[in-house]
Amino acid sequence: QIQLVESGGGLVQPGGSLRLSCAASRSIFNGYRMGWYRQAAGEQRELVATLTRGGTTNYADSVKGRFTISRDDAKNTVYLQMNSLKPEDTAVYYCNGVLFAGGHDYWGQGTQVTVSS
Repeated sequence: QIQLVESGGGLVQPGGSLRLSCAASRSIFNGYRMGWYRQAAGEQRELVATLTRGGTTNYADSVKGRFTISRDDAKNTVYLQMNSLKPEDTAVYYCNGVLFAGGHDYWGQGTQVTVSS
């Protein structure tokens, strides 16, 4: 059974930092790609960052230089380190996994990130 469980969201002031974690089933963790997406209220879900099994990363322009995606193979966990947070980063953040290129997307339940003073 494939599972993705996010944690680490919360309320943070502008300029602050948060680290999101996604604990994944081994099968999806060792698949083609893991990533983070977000969905703000009234908006469509959008890509934040992805990391392939081979180590290639991809970031949305809006987060480049501020967010970093990484993985811990020993813990089957993917992280999203978010620095210099802005109010426009407020959204529900979802962990995503894809077993093979072009395959089905698997999603976690989401974790709320709110950036506000």
